[in-house]
Amino acid sequence: MQRNEKQELVGALHRKMAKAEIAIAVGYKNIDAAATVKLRKTFRDSKVEYKVVKNTLARLAAKGTALEKLAENLEGPNAIILGYDDVVLPAKVLREVLKEQGEKMVVKAGVVQGNLVDAKGLAALAEMPGLPELRSMLLSTINGAASKLVRLLSTPGGQLARALKAKSEKAS
Repeated sequence: MQRNEKQELVGALHRKMAKAEIAIAVGYKNIDAAATVKLRKTFRDSKVEYKVVKNTLARLAAKGTALEKLAENLEGPNAIILGYDDVVLPAKVLREVLKEQGEKMVVKAGVVQGNLVDAKGLAALAEMPGLPELRSMLLSTINGAASKLVRLLSTPGGQLARALKAKSEKAS
């Protein structure tokens, strides 16, 4: 690879790393081509980026970003998983991929919103509800509170109407 090509690659990777909310470094070995294609498709379908990059280029690209801490853990053959919106989704997808690959892939480290996280931390993150689930939980909480408020506000009016009706029927 020519020097200017490397500079372009580092620049593009730096921009991606700068806007990534989560990055995970995974080590891999003995993954066949068919498994690699399936692996890339799984990540792509989930809108998570999977890149195999030389360690020196990844270290250069990570300088000045929140992912600089991740670069310290890059040794041997590595891939970097980048997520931009939801920090839980990449961890969940990675958990499923690790189940399929077994010993062929190992999590080295991750950076979640600027904080360095180990494999256990990423596993715990994968157990958390994702952004869509959290949104639905919040919406159901808001709807429940609103319906309780409507019932609470309508109760005195209904009681008054029933009392007046009873009074009018008694007077007739």
